[in-house]
Amino acid sequence: MFWRKVKSRSDHEQHKPYNEVQNKAVTLDALKKLVANMDDVEIIEHQINPKKRVTLLYIRTLINQERLNEAIIEPLIHHSPASINEWISVCKVSEVSVLDEAQKQLMGGSILLHDCSEDQWFAIKLENPLSRSIESSEIETILYGPKDSFSEQIEQNITLIRRRLPLTSLKTEMFTVGSLTKTPIILMYIEGLTNPELVSIAKDKIHTIDYDIFLDSSQVAAFMEDNVHSIFPQFQQTDRPDLCVYALGAGKLTILVGNTPFVLIAPITFFDLFISPDDYIHRWLVGSFLRWIRYISFVLSITMIPLYVSINTHHYQMFPLQVLFVLLESRSKMPFTPFWEAFLMLIIIEIIIEASLRMPTKTGQTLGVIGGIVIGQASVDAGFASKVLIVTVGISTIASFLVPNYFMVKANRLLLFGFLFLSSVLGIFGMVLGTIGLLAHLNGMTSLKQPYFAPVAPLHINDWKDLFIRAPLRWIKTRPEYLHPQQKWRYSRRR
Repeated sequence: MFWRKVKSRSDHEQHKPYNEVQNKAVTLDALKKLVANMDDVEIIEHQINPKKRVTLLYIRTLINQERLNEAIIEPLIHHSPASINEWISVCKVSEVSVLDEAQKQLMGGSILLHDCSEDQWFAIKLENPLSRSIESSEIETILYGPKDSFSEQIEQNITLIRRRLPLTSLKTEMFTVGSLTKTPIILMYIEGLTNPELVSIAKDKIHTIDYDIFLDSSQVAAFMEDNVHSIFPQFQQTDRPDLCVYALGAGKLTILVGNTPFVLIAPITFFDLFISPDDYIHRWLVGSFLRWIRYISFVLSITMIPLYVSINTHHYQMFPLQVLFVLLESRSKMPFTPFWEAFLMLIIIEIIIEASLRMPTKTGQTLGVIGGIVIGQASVDAGFASKVLIVTVGISTIASFLVPNYFMVKANRLLLFGFLFLSSVLGIFGMVLGTIGLLAHLNGMTSLKQPYFAPVAPLHINDWKDLFIRAPLRWIKTRPEYLHPQQKWRYSRRR
């Protein structure tokens, strides 16, 4: 047919795999062609004896120069044994024969050594670790409890977990994603405890990931989520090792992503996003009280402003007469309807929050003072917002930040705008419809194919001991039922 689209040459080039390396035998000429125009590549040839010559090829910026001199160069100059393994006794040496594997080793911080007399290629691991020191968590801060946090070094992150879980049954399986970044991913779980079906689902999802660049664990989560269009996070991201260990002990999976300090935990439920490590440090009554405060704050953060708009617009007769007088006086000079008044103030709040996150810490504090006091007071004086609305917006905004999960905080803000729109159109009836829709959406969601609204739906009464309240630890005898762990009881002997 004449209208059929014919693929252009650029289309073919677009679908051609980038930097494709065939499974050819590794040769020095082929490697030189691969590293052409790379100024940090070093190629050293050394004659050991009349019959033996070796060639070193490495990327200077990726390897540890001190270890190179100590472990490779010095033995190479002063000794002349026959075997490569005799030179290098402190490094990890592996033989490579395929060009693709040689490229991976080279870009991963290995030195390629060519034994010219035997025509053999070896990869010697001398990666230069660029890790920062172990610091305390800045995202999930707690007063008491462990202070260490993950870093960008994936091996260091595994060590932090293994020190807390010295088990041979703690399995680590490695994958690589990203056609350009070659980002390593480590899937961790406790064999014999975690449901094998969960492990299988996670592996299948990782195998289906096909993208070019992965710079953060949230990008990996985006490809593994069951509900792509939902505003709620389906993976918990944390930089706290203790939180990961607790999740592994409950029968969950953790996914470590290279070059990012945030680890993914899955599957999770909606209620997991309200749990803080503090809950298990405080006395159980205090921990339960704080958890309730978070639930109440969540409800207030999404309903206070819509309720203000709906009552002012549709149900003003619900106000007591004295309160109505105050409100009428406050809104007597307002040029906007309650909806536009609240909408503009919320947009200003979002601008201030985003600006404070992008600016340096000290400047951000100044911005908070200017935004919170100067702009708020100026808005009231100029007649753009009523005093009652300023108070309502302030309480709602502060309440939204009580949720420990940052991604959940952002979801709160979007929910607030949705409820605001419904309340302006349908009043309280719209808010009821919104609540029903929200519950239906949560009930239909899954995280790694597990119910997102568990243990409320489906109902698992035993798990309620660590849901709305944090019962005494000795009462929490079993692991979450919705995870179907292979070992149900937390006690080594059933009590």
